[in-house]
Amino acid sequence: MTDGTTAAAPAATGTDSGDVVAALRSAGVSGVDRSRLTRSLYASDASLYRVEPRVVVTPREVDELAAVLAVCAAHGVPLTTRGAGTSIAGNAVGPGVVVDTSRHLDRVLGVDPGARTATVEPGVVHASLQRAAAPHGLRFGPDPSTHNRCTVGGMIGNNACGSRALGYGRTSDNVLGLEVVTGGGERLHLGGLRPAGPTGDDPTGGSPALAALRDLVGANLAGIRTEHGRFGRQVSGYSLEHLLPERGFDVPRFLVGSEGTLAVVLRAQVRLVADAPHRLLVALGYPGMAEAADAVPALLPHSLVACEGLDARIVDVLRDRRGAASVPPLPRGQGWLLVELAGDDPGRLVSTAAAVVADAGAVDHAVVDDPARAAALWRIREDGAGLASRTPAGNPAHAGWEDSAVPPDRLGAYLREFEALLAGHGLTGLPYGHFGDGCLHIRLDFALDRPGGTAAMRSFVREAAVLAAAHGGSMSGEHGDGRARSELLPLMYSPETIALFGAVKHVLDPDRLLNPGVLVDPDPLDAAVRLAAAPPHGTRHAGLALAYPHDRGDLSMAVHRCTGVGKCRADTTSTGGVMCPSFLATREEKDSTRGRARVLQDAVAGHLGPAGLAAPEVHEALDLCLSCKGCASDCPTGVDMASYKAEALHARYRRRLRPRSHYALGWLPRWARLASRVPRLANAATQSRLLHPLVTWAAGVDARRSLPRFAEGTLRAWLAARTDADRLGDGRHGDVVLFCDTFTDRFTPEVGQAAVRVLERAGYRVHTTTGEVCCGLTWTSTGQLDGAARQMAATVRALAPHVDAGALVVGVEPSCTAALRSDAVELLGEPPRGDAPRTGPHETGPQGDAVAAPSAHGASRGSLPADAARVAASTRTLAELLTQTPDWEPPALTGATVVAQPHCHHHAVMGWAADAALLARAGARVQRLGGCCGLAGNFGVERGHHDVSVAVAEHALLPAVRDAGPGAVVLADGFSCRTQLDQLAGRPSLHLAQLLDR
Repeated sequence: MTDGTTAAAPAATGTDSGDVVAALRSAGVSGVDRSRLTRSLYASDASLYRVEPRVVVTPREVDELAAVLAVCAAHGVPLTTRGAGTSIAGNAVGPGVVVDTSRHLDRVLGVDPGARTATVEPGVVHASLQRAAAPHGLRFGPDPSTHNRCTVGGMIGNNACGSRALGYGRTSDNVLGLEVVTGGGERLHLGGLRPAGPTGDDPTGGSPALAALRDLVGANLAGIRTEHGRFGRQVSGYSLEHLLPERGFDVPRFLVGSEGTLAVVLRAQVRLVADAPHRLLVALGYPGMAEAADAVPALLPHSLVACEGLDARIVDVLRDRRGAASVPPLPRGQGWLLVELAGDDPGRLVSTAAAVVADAGAVDHAVVDDPARAAALWRIREDGAGLASRTPAGNPAHAGWEDSAVPPDRLGAYLREFEALLAGHGLTGLPYGHFGDGCLHIRLDFALDRPGGTAAMRSFVREAAVLAAAHGGSMSGEHGDGRARSELLPLMYSPETIALFGAVKHVLDPDRLLNPGVLVDPDPLDAAVRLAAAPPHGTRHAGLALAYPHDRGDLSMAVHRCTGVGKCRADTTSTGGVMCPSFLATREEKDSTRGRARVLQDAVAGHLGPAGLAAPEVHEALDLCLSCKGCASDCPTGVDMASYKAEALHARYRRRLRPRSHYALGWLPRWARLASRVPRLANAATQSRLLHPLVTWAAGVDARRSLPRFAEGTLRAWLAARTDADRLGDGRHGDVVLFCDTFTDRFTPEVGQAAVRVLERAGYRVHTTTGEVCCGLTWTSTGQLDGAARQMAATVRALAPHVDAGALVVGVEPSCTAALRSDAVELLGEPPRGDAPRTGPHETGPQGDAVAAPSAHGASRGSLPADAARVAASTRTLAELLTQTPDWEPPALTGATVVAQPHCHHHAVMGWAADAALLARAGARVQRLGGCCGLAGNFGVERGHHDVSVAVAEHALLPAVRDAGPGAVVLADGFSCRTQLDQLAGRPSLHLAQLLDR
């Protein structure tokens, strides 16, 4: 379609969905689901496209896959297989039955270290295979940037490569055998999975389909030899070169990259390789990307493992979004090559690195032997797809023409012409790529939300395809053609080859059941474009409570930050990550950040009916979101699901009766204020075994939870009772305002008292506000955003005079500190242009030094949004303030073991770098835990959440605490974290202030 509108993919023909569901269940297939929620979750992958399936299946055994195919054949319903759903070209969405292999078909069936092979099911995550091979000193070679969530079956589908394909090859170079069921229903054991028998010498194995395939190849040898396999990253179309007689009619390698259009993979045998013990990274700087590309051919003879290209644009975006500390030092230049060498002899690697530098023609270089610095550079590449989803101007950038490839010796010329083409169409993006393979990645700011937007995208993509073909290139270099590029194949292949593709499809999938619309008889590249069906960006939805300052006040733009890269499905807790704790507990797509974002996208686009955000599917998808904000920092696209959940709850319950927990836990500061007047009576009621069932029922709290005790005396009362003689230090560094939050004031005043002593010893005069204040966090987390805004407004008005007088605000409860740093502007609106900017996630300098508070001079005084921005910019954590304090030294913690559980909001909004630096400076040995504690404010105590809360805690926190020695200090700044540790582990824990005060 070319008029700026889009159409959904054609509906599957055949019988009613209910009949298909009944037939699947009768065939013994597990996990059959046709609910509107599940169809919404699986209607999109990581591409531009939305094709809603009829039914989603999550089978438990591979033999069920054959049964699914048989049912689909009997009912004339298409079948699409899907791994992690990270397909960027629309390879993993379909209008019939979608099979998710990642949910249960995730077993490594065996590792043979002698033969250096592994046999796996299709849903095995790449990282899981690596863990199984590692004890034998082996690894699976290809390593896509999505290695911690992509599946081997998905890699087989699109012939995935990754950064180190120069050293290890593509997936097709590492697959030795396959067990598949063809679209025609024939079960085949191929290559290394072929059983011994009388057909062992017959390359077709006695298969009628393979015999017909061999005859097709024999009749088209000349075209296959001249048009296929011309360079390593030519993955578009079917890789027929592997079926040539001189290549041994290698059917497994041919099927790799066929995108699920010919057969369904049941099992795979893959090659394992020994990982080189030594690595060296050479960073080379050039005036620009094109000059970097020009240098590649001279470097390839040096047996490189990887040769990656980076551009200044993507590095600048990373610095802007995550702070200067996120980018390690790079050589001078505006374009870079990252060249990796690996081998057994470190001395030889050094000499090879010198030879690389000599041949590189770079303006500057650095040889990186520090693994941590090298890993930081590689992380820029791994997060490239997410970082590139927004241009520097803040416009959404999309896949579509995303991974073209040309022979490496043509890359420099191709890049120059490609940049001119972009300029001619008024498009921008953040380019990077596998330059050693001639592959370029880029997302472009197609205006898909405007009239004619898809037509403009179509025009550019066709011109770009002509350009790539003119350089002898491929429409796709590793992600497959899918719905995005299959239509373009005639631009790089002859009509005879296109007809041959159709004949191959007919042999193996005669009824066109498998992944229709891809490769053969392709759908138009501008059909079923998901984003074109969304409300136009810039149209603010009525009734929104949050400002979305980074998304132009537009909820649709905010939820469409999610591009589906799926990092939320990965377990990053070992490296300090938080996202996404509920998915790690349940492994359900609906409980991933991506799954929730997809449902929200459907809600704002009207696919879930007129209820919009109040639709029951939205409520179900968001129910197990802990509002941890981990995605706000860990998701490379900057999704903030905690804010979206609050907005959805606000829409669902505004002016309606709410769940009991919203009144009990959402209004906790009010109840705590009342209870603190009679703390003994309040504790008698909440701690009574007799009254416990009644109290928990009334509060909507799980009966298995004990309720926290109110303090006998509040922090405010302690501060008011102090005399000048009680104060420590001389106040030489001026004034700070201690934010006296509800949790510290009413439940753990000893934490606030310790913070006051530490601050006074460091040379500060400590004040607090004259009236009681609240950040509104509990109102926000329960979606009572009108009330949250009122609470925050009162707090900002109380704090603004102190800030304007030059004082900094210090918070000791991380969630409340984060609310001042981020929620204040979200709740109260963005300040007028020229006012003080908001501090956001990780806007910190080296060692976690917070951004200096902007001067109030020139700001619009009296403007609540401006006041909120100044308060946000002036708010510090205890560690941030102390690490910036001249002449302050931490107490000696030399030899102390500290097991630290950073609060999720601390990690996401402020970053934990200042705390880590402070503890290191004190001499402590720190084990920093990743993941969430599982309590997460009201989440873990609410009815229906207890089991997931415990499962989240068991993922990282509780095992680490159990393994910690009796002398280890457990450090947990968050009230929720300390409560969870007390209730589930029976282990006392300290706030940083208490540790420093000791």
